[in-house]
Amino acid sequence: MPRIEPPGLPVSALRHNPQMMPDWFNPSSWPANWNIAWDMALSGTLTALAAIGGGYLLYRLILAAMRRLAAMSETALDDLMVERVARPLKWAVIVLGLTIAAQADQGLLLAWEPMARFLRPAILGWIAYSLVKALTAAFELRFDASEDPVAMRSRRTRLAILSRSATLVIVTVTVGLMLMAIPGVRSIGTTLLASAGLAALAVGAAAQPALKSFISGLQMAMTEPIRIGDMVKVDGYTGRVEEIRMTFVLIRSWDERLIAVPTGRFFEQSFENWSRKNERLTGPVFLHLDPATPVAPIREEFQRFVSAHPLWDQRTADALLTEAYPESIEVRLAVSARTIGDLWQLRCELREHMLEWLRDNMPDSLIRHRLEVDAANARAKSD
Repeated sequence: MPRIEPPGLPVSALRHNPQMMPDWFNPSSWPANWNIAWDMALSGTLTALAAIGGGYLLYRLILAAMRRLAAMSETALDDLMVERVARPLKWAVIVLGLTIAAQADQGLLLAWEPMARFLRPAILGWIAYSLVKALTAAFELRFDASEDPVAMRSRRTRLAILSRSATLVIVTVTVGLMLMAIPGVRSIGTTLLASAGLAALAVGAAAQPALKSFISGLQMAMTEPIRIGDMVKVDGYTGRVEEIRMTFVLIRSWDERLIAVPTGRFFEQSFENWSRKNERLTGPVFLHLDPATPVAPIREEFQRFVSAHPLWDQRTADALLTEAYPESIEVRLAVSARTIGDLWQLRCELREHMLEWLRDNMPDSLIRHRLEVDAANARAKSD
């Protein structure tokens, strides 16, 4: 069957000049021009296979070189980053190979270019996302090796917030570039440019809470009023900061409850951070005793007990008479410990010991407000 040629326009001109393509050359007219379509499809398929094979071979060479360079260093961070980036790098090299090959083959260009408009920004976004995750994992390994727990919490907090911010930006830009490849979306955007000022005001008003939370998250990373692992007291809740997100902070209380606090709350109102620099704290134990109670024996027993206790860090051990009321006195026993958990345990054991010691050695110092009905009845009967 002879090849069907459009008059005055050879097939070679169609292959190398897509702008000259006439209206007759479309999928609906392929049955009438089967030889042309088959020739271009076969050529495009072979070129695509060659490009994929060459791209994969180039990827293996690049990956081998990267692994060799990573193996030359003593740290394992390079190996971690190479493994995280390897998968998106493979597809990026293949896409690059197909894009270059499509410039030399018209059949491949017709099939590849519509897909490439979506794949190229997606692959670039994937590479950027993998790089952010690889860097995050690498820095976390370095932080775990740090001997300073306060510095480690500070760096982990900053790293978590910045990595989430970078991920949000990458996803937003990638999706935007992919949508701009749709002609309808692009034309809509051009049409709306005339009302861009009003649209910006509307979007800004609607997104004010989100933008406020986003800015608060960045402030949290820069100023670090709290960090992951800090012991805080906010809105009457006390617990450890377990996770810091762009819009809220998760706090784990002592009874395993998880409390979500808006990020802006830490910049708008006051709160307590018990471990900003370190976890060494001083805590009180209050004893309410009879006004006639001598304080010196209590102070001596307190000093003896604390000095022998393994949780005391030898910083603070004071017994002071802080208040005197008509019916009672208040003795404050202040002790210190290395960590917040140790301080809590020490205070509980100190309180229990002092009450037992007072019952055994100074029972008259304990305040009693009881109505002894049986004793009163017995006295009344005897009278």
